[in-house]
Amino acid sequence: MIYLLDTQLVLWAASRSTRLSERARRLLDDPNSGFMFSSAVIWEVSIKNSLGRPDFTADPRLLRRGLLENGATELEITGEHGIAVSDLPALHRDPIDRIQVAQARVEGLVLLTADSQVAAYGSPVELV
Repeated sequence: MIYLLDTQLVLWAASRSTRLSERARRLLDDPNSGFMFSSAVIWEVSIKNSLGRPDFTADPRLLRRGLLENGATELEITGEHGIAVSDLPALHRDPIDRIQVAQARVEGLVLLTADSQVAAYGSPVELV
């Protein structure tokens, strides 16, 4: 199975945070699982890092390089993904989260998240 990780999970996985759930750890450690991250993750980290947010201290360049070097695949945002956002119910206002949900739907991926608001979209989003 190939999973798309949301921003929070990408950051927690990259920093080996204890905040990762046991289920998320098992999925990340499973050699049969593949992982992708949206280019929106790098965009979000860049924006929030430049605003001085203490919870976004990761260097976006190092984060991206580390993800790619560790076998994750970057999913770029396409026009089709942007259009798919218009099909989403207004459950969540964060545009980064919404584009990641749309990407998962369009690409047939499961989006893993630790955010219950994002998980409210239902399939293909899974709360871990």
